[in-house]
Amino acid sequence: MPPRPSLAESVRAGRRAVRVTASAAAGFYPAAYLLDQPVTAVYALFTPIALGVLSPLPGSGRGRAATVLWALPAAAALAALGTALAVGTWPAVAGMLLVAFGLTFGAVCGPRPAGTAPGLQLFYILACFPPFAPQTLPQRLTGIAVGGLLLALCERTVLPDPPEPSYRGRIADVLDLAELCAVTLTRTGGAEPGAGERLRAAGRDLRFSRLPAGARPTGAGRRGRALAQAGSATRRLVDQLAALCELPRDAADTASDELLRGVAVGCGETARCLRRRRPMAGPELLEEMIDQFLRSRDAVPAGRTGRPHEVVRRQSTVLTIAVSAVTVRTAVALVTGGRRPPYGLPREQFWYADLSTVRVFGARLTGNLTRRSVVFQNAMRTALGLSFARLVAGSLDLSHGFWVLLAVLTLGRTTAGATWSTVRSAVVGTLAGALIAGVLLVEAGDATEVYAWLLVPMMLLAFTVGPLEGPAWAQGLFTLVVSVAFAQIAPVTWRLAETRVLDVLTGSAVGLLCGVLAWPFGARAETRRSMAALLSAAAPLVRVTADATTGRGDPGRDGDAAERALRLTRHRLRIAEGAYAQYRTEPSGPAAGTEPDYLAALNFGSRVLVGAHWLPRTDRVRELPPAARRWLREVTGEVEEATMRAAGFPTGGVRVRPAPPPSLPPGSPPAVLSLLSDMQVWLDALAADLRAGTAHRPARPARAAAGRAR
Repeated sequence: MPPRPSLAESVRAGRRAVRVTASAAAGFYPAAYLLDQPVTAVYALFTPIALGVLSPLPGSGRGRAATVLWALPAAAALAALGTALAVGTWPAVAGMLLVAFGLTFGAVCGPRPAGTAPGLQLFYILACFPPFAPQTLPQRLTGIAVGGLLLALCERTVLPDPPEPSYRGRIADVLDLAELCAVTLTRTGGAEPGAGERLRAAGRDLRFSRLPAGARPTGAGRRGRALAQAGSATRRLVDQLAALCELPRDAADTASDELLRGVAVGCGETARCLRRRRPMAGPELLEEMIDQFLRSRDAVPAGRTGRPHEVVRRQSTVLTIAVSAVTVRTAVALVTGGRRPPYGLPREQFWYADLSTVRVFGARLTGNLTRRSVVFQNAMRTALGLSFARLVAGSLDLSHGFWVLLAVLTLGRTTAGATWSTVRSAVVGTLAGALIAGVLLVEAGDATEVYAWLLVPMMLLAFTVGPLEGPAWAQGLFTLVVSVAFAQIAPVTWRLAETRVLDVLTGSAVGLLCGVLAWPFGARAETRRSMAALLSAAAPLVRVTADATTGRGDPGRDGDAAERALRLTRHRLRIAEGAYAQYRTEPSGPAAGTEPDYLAALNFGSRVLVGAHWLPRTDRVRELPPAARRWLREVTGEVEEATMRAAGFPTGGVRVRPAPPPSLPPGSPPAVLSLLSDMQVWLDALAADLRAGTAHRPARPARAAAGRAR
């Protein structure tokens, strides 16, 4: 049984219902009663419903109003296309296939296309049914314009929701905490008790699953990518700071303290630039401090402190923190300054910085044009379901056949089980609503004024209760709304309710058929497969990175192999992230039993990429002692082999714990110890991710597990 909606959710639903009802009524009544334009009235009524209920737009009132205005030209174009293709069933079916696939697949471009896609499809659906009446196109477009403009006005002025904290502001708050913690770590007393947990909790709050849909930087553009990368690097930064809180501090380690102060200054400046939305200078100063830190730590004899391994390990951890801080600053510079070069960073880490907007969006689209992409699967499922429903409705000549497609659009889910559960509830609700509507139509007869008085309270009730209480209430109340609305457009009888039931049943059957035949298990199987592909792609990159860091192998051949491994790992990481994001929105199956910790697998892929970008730049030691060379070869081979085993997600998990580096002979160069420590910190983190990622745990329902998503 789904949890009861909270008070805040109920208030938001009520506000939205008032805005949609006000805009729909303000367009419907004048068109129907003053201008006697029934076609205009229908489109003025359904435009706010499409863009305000069917597509509950994310963001603040101003942002939603802008999204509505942005969507109106597309809505008009789809209505015109549907009007032209209503000439026959097969042209309408072909158009439905292309429109549904294009709009659903366009969700990869960001939250705005994803949010408006269901509503935009309704404009084509409404227009593509008989009668073929191109002469009514001006009235249809007028209704769309009136309804859309009224909805945009109401979003701005009628009970606007308080703005949600932006992702920029959230990153800035976490960076402020990181600044304070970095300064504290340079003091004699070290970190305060509980500082590590506060840092980790702040990082978890940047996960997309904990954000409203409109606050997630999921756009395909340069700034959206950069903001998402800034958030990911910030999470990594605070996690590394939390790890540093658990290491002992040596007062003689002034180089680490100096670099930490530079990190603190950089975090504070970055946070202020995010809040003020002003261009930020690049991270050159912090990079210079990193270079100076590398020179100073390798110039000091390792045995000076008496605890070389502890000190050098702390230095390696501080170095990873500084690297993350540089990544954050560079990403924020791209966010606030637009198209800028990635300074001295590895260009692969910001591969999109110098690309044109067309190529950046093209990379997102082409990267998801694979049957392994859940976005592609959803687009195919939706397109096939809607086009088949249009064929059935046209072939059977169903009255109000667009209700068949509307049922497919609103009741379809990403798994067959979820679709069946939704359809069962929707059918019960539709039957109840049709029964009440039939009684109302019989009792009221041709008394149009009764329907006119009932429409507004019906819409308020339907658009408030329906989204909160589930498909049974939504379908039942919407049946009453459409019955009362159409009774004011043309004379109707109780058979309108019967038609509504027949159309919903037909659409439900089509939706169930598509749910069973087209990827019936949703993202569950695809998530496991994509995680396995990610681990398989990342495994060779561990060895390639170690070879590049120590200068082993053929630079030309190994450079090409590293580039291929980087591209493949980055691509499979994006596919796995998309599958995991959908997986967390789906209910867990009753027989799921246990599941791996897929988030740890995603963290592993991201950590491998970061190491591949940065480790070859930090330490390049050409000559290693035999014991160190043997240790590095063994531990990288062990992690690579464990990664390949982890790709199969064995039931017992993966047990991998790299051995510590060997003791070096007296007089060994300090750079050798630094390199071994850097590699140890990186490999230990990878091993921890592998152990967590393959440690099965009880499956949880989507709502309970949402906090672990992304």
